[in-house]
Order: sequence, then C-alpha cells, then structure tokens
Amino acid sequence: MKQILVAMSGGVDSSLAAALLVEAGHEVIGATLRTFCYTGEPSHGKSCCGLEGVSDARAVARALGIPHSVFDVEEEFTRDVIDDFVKEYGKGRTPNPCVRCNSFTKFGDLLRRAHEMGADGIATGHYVRMDRNAPGGPSLMRGADREKDQAYFLWGLPRSALPSLHFPLGDHTKAEVRALARDRGLVTADKPESQEICFVPTGDYRDLLRTRLPAAHPAFQPGSIVTTVGEVVGRHGGYANFTVGQRKGLPGGFPEAMFVVAVRPDTREVVVGPKDHMFAEELALREVNWLADPLIPGAEVQVQLRHRARAFPARIESVGDASLGLTLAEPHFAVTPGQSGVLFSDDRVLGGGRISGND
Repeated sequence: MKQILVAMSGGVDSSLAAALLVEAGHEVIGATLRTFCYTGEPSHGKSCCGLEGVSDARAVARALGIPHSVFDVEEEFTRDVIDDFVKEYGKGRTPNPCVRCNSFTKFGDLLRRAHEMGADGIATGHYVRMDRNAPGGPSLMRGADREKDQAYFLWGLPRSALPSLHFPLGDHTKAEVRALARDRGLVTADKPESQEICFVPTGDYRDLLRTRLPAAHPAFQPGSIVTTVGEVVGRHGGYANFTVGQRKGLPGGFPEAMFVVAVRPDTREVVVGPKDHMFAEELALREVNWLADPLIPGAEVQVQLRHRARAFPARIESVGDASLGLTLAEPHFAVTPGQSGVLFSDDRVLGGGRISGND
C-alpha cells in the first residue's frame, strides 16, 4: 500500500483515477489546485478549476471516503503559465499553456506537497502510462487510447519525478472510463469535458493580452502584411492577432489561398504566402527537457508537433545546451514557433522542447 496524492479537478477522469487507487488498497488523498480561474465568475464557473470543479471533487472524495484539500497555487500559476503565455504572444509566438501547467503548476506543486506530507507519489487522470521496468529507469508512455493520449503535454516533467507518478487511466479508453465511473455511481460520470483555456473566461486570448500588455505594446500596434518576397499587400491592427498557418483575416485578391508564414515582432510584419511556402524540412527546439538519456547527433526519432497530429520520423542533427536541431523525414505543414515538439521512440516519450522562432 502506498500513500498517493491525487489531483482531482472535478472531472470524470481524475474522479475515476482516485476511485481506482482506493480500490487497489492505497491510502488516497484528494487535492484540487486553486488557480487563477477560481473566481466564481458566472461565465466560467464550470471550468476544470472553477467553483463547480472544486464542489464536484469534494463530492467524489466524500463518496470515496478520502480526505480532500484545496491548494492555493494562484501565484505560481500566474507566474509560470499566464505570464509565460502573455510573454510568448508578445514575441510573436503561439504558446501551449497546458504544457506549462503540467510541467510546473500541476505536477511540480503536487510533487512538492506530496514530499512535504511524506506521501509516496502523486496521481492524475491523464491518459498516459508508466513503464517501470524499462531499460534506463521508469519511462513515460503513450496512453492506450490514441484518441485521448496526452503524452504530448507531459514532455516538460522532470525525469527525476517519473518514479513517483501514477496514471490509473493509461490502459483505458474514454468510453471505458465513463462506464466505470457510472458503475461506481460517481457524480462526474457524464460531466462534459472542458476544452477552453481555463484562464481566458471570454474564450478570446486577445482579451487577456490586452489586460496584461501595455497599451503601446507592439503586439497591438499596426503593421504591414507582406509577402515572402517583401511586397506589402495590406495592413493589420497588431501581430498578436496572427499565428503561423492562419488563413482568416488576410487580404484577398490572390490567385490561391494565402497563409501566415511568419510573424516578425521586431518589424511588426506579418508574412503571408501560398501553401507551398508553409512546409518545413528542418526543426529547432529550445528549452529541451529529456525524460530518457539524451540522444546524440545522428539518432533517429519520431517527432510530434501538435496534439492529435501523428508522429513522424526525424533525425537529430545538433545538440546544444537545452536545444536541438532536427531534420524531418518529410516536409511538415505550419511548424509554429512556441508550440511543442515531442520526441518518441515508438510509444516511449524521450523528451521535447518548444519550437524555436523569434528568439
């Protein structure tokens, strides 16, 4: 038997994760993180970390007969997730806040509190698996349900944390999870999933940027829309409105569809071009984190560049201080600075980093 601190958001996944651990005979403690979006705003009360989420997590913990605590991590969440989100958009990049939340606030804070409590580990409702017998030590693996697999979001975890992590849902599909939750009478069994960015109540990230960036910030100043050869074809009201791969909001009158090829914050230019300008054969990653032994130039890997996108072969060309250069086995569409590039060997997560650009 182990003492395990379980992150309970008030959704069906974390609820069932706690229930399965209780049934396995572990001493389970439920924990809900109080982040920025715990405000009670009517428009956002149903978010994963809103008031309803806390209430549902408490109800499930009560039904399971386990203690439940709410941890205030607003300061850490603001610093590590929201401030980073704003900074990245200010530099013309497109961040993925879920990766930051998992890497820092969610797992980092829970691990610290678990250690303070003397607990043996932490658990979440993520659809990933642990291979505790892998050569080289415990390894993070893709979830069995490829439609729900969340390994892409967890590359930023510290490797040292892997022995302490538990993922009870890793071998289940979403349909199975809901069925198991219904069988156990959990109040969250049929609760809809939350898809929005939890700290953007309006659903428009630009509303948040306007409240946190100075009014005169270049991200919201007018600039030129230019082609890949430098021809000015229009004006925009701020490069924060654009991301690589975007089609909407661009000037018309071209013989073929145009896409955002690049955002240049230094000149406030948004570069557009036809689809054949959108494919990259090379990739540079920054802030690289390894969950396995670091690889060397010449190593072959699979890389995934977006959630739900397939991983495809790549070759490591250079390894620097928290940086990587790769050659892609096939040209990839809309490689977006700020998003994650995650490295795999079959189902095993090797590590990952942020796609470089405007550095």
